[in-house]
Amino acid sequence: MDRFSWSNGLLEINETLVIQQRGVRLYDGDDKAKLDVGATLLSTHRLIWRDAKNHECCIAMPLSQIIFFEEQAAGIGKSAKIVVHLHPAPPNKEPGPYQHSKYSYIKLSFKEHGQIEFYRRLTEEMTQKRWESTPVSQPIPTGPQAGKTRAVGIVGIERKIEEKRKETDKNISEAFEDLSKLMVKAKEMVEVSKSIANKIKDKQGDITEDETIRFKSYLLSMGIANPVTRETHGSGTHYHMQLAKQLGDMLQAPLEERGGMMALTEVYCLVNRARGMELLSPEDLLNACKMFESLKLPLRLRVFDSGVMVVQLQSHSEEEMIASALDNVSEKGSLTAEEFAKLLGLSVLLSKERLLLAEKMGHLCRDDSVEGLRFYPNLF
Repeated sequence: MDRFSWSNGLLEINETLVIQQRGVRLYDGDDKAKLDVGATLLSTHRLIWRDAKNHECCIAMPLSQIIFFEEQAAGIGKSAKIVVHLHPAPPNKEPGPYQHSKYSYIKLSFKEHGQIEFYRRLTEEMTQKRWESTPVSQPIPTGPQAGKTRAVGIVGIERKIEEKRKETDKNISEAFEDLSKLMVKAKEMVEVSKSIANKIKDKQGDITEDETIRFKSYLLSMGIANPVTRETHGSGTHYHMQLAKQLGDMLQAPLEERGGMMALTEVYCLVNRARGMELLSPEDLLNACKMFESLKLPLRLRVFDSGVMVVQLQSHSEEEMIASALDNVSEKGSLTAEEFAKLLGLSVLLSKERLLLAEKMGHLCRDDSVEGLRFYPNLF
C-alpha cells in the first residue's frame, strides 16, 4: 500500500479510462487496508481507487509499479480477489495513506463481482504498456492531507468534462449491473455434484450403471457449470450462436421427457433456473432459439397460428402430433384441452394447440358451448 499516492482522481491529458468497478476493497498484503469500500478505476497509466462516500479520498499508483498479478478464486463467504505484486516504492514517491508497508503485494477484493472483466482489461494494459508511448505529467497530490487544487483555463475545462464523463459512466454501470451475486456459489455446487457423480460411477457392485447415470443427471440438473454470458462471449450474433448451442445441449433431455415440445415461456423459466444468477433476457432467449435451424441443431422454434411460440425437437413431426390427438380423442369419445393435457402430461396451452392443429387439418371438430371447448372426431 505504500506504492499509492494521494490523487485528485482526474485523468491527465494523454490518459484514458479503461474500466471502472465499484464495490472494491483494498488489502495491504493479507491485511485489510484502513480504507472503506470504494471504486477502482483502471486507466492506460494508473490504478486509481476512490472512496465510495468521500470522493476527496482518492489514491493512485502507476501501472509501471506492477510486476505481475494473479486471480484468487472466491469461496464461501469470501469475495474473488486479484493479487497484484509490486516493485519497491521509489524514493521520490509522493505522500500517500501508507508511508511504509511490510508487504510487496496488494489485493483487490471485488465485493460486487466484475473481477473477470477487470482482470482481462488489466492484462491487456500490462501487455500493451501504453503508458510508455504516451507519458503524462506527475499527478497532483490531493486527499485528506493535501490542500484543494483549482484548475483553470483549458486544462480545467477538460478536467471538468472528464469528471462529468466518469460520473456518467459510474451511473450507467450501476444501472446495468448484472445479477451475478450468487453465481460463484452455484458453480461450486455444480462442481461438487460432478465430483460426487464421478465417484459413484467408479464404484462397482453396489449401484447399477442405470442408477449411476440417473443420479448423475439429478446432480447436474442443479445448474449449468459455465453458462454462456456476454462477459465471456461478447455480444451480438456470436453471443447468440454460442447461447443457442448451449441451449441445444441442455434442452434435449427435458424436451424428450415432455413429449418433444415446450412452450417458450416454460423454456425461459427452465433455462434461467439452471443458470443461477446469470439470467437471460427474453429477447436473448428468443434470438438464440431463432438460430437453432441455421446451426443445424436438433431443435427448432415454432410459432403456432395463435402466436404461441414453442421449442420442439426436429424429430417431433406434425403428423405424429395430429395422430396422437386423433387417437386420444377417438378413444375417449371427446376431450377438452384440460383432459388432453392430463393424458399426455403437457401444459393446457400446448394441449389446446395440438387439438387446434388436428382440427385445422380436418381430423377433429369442436363443440364450443357454455361448458367449454370440447373436441370430437370429425365424422363429416
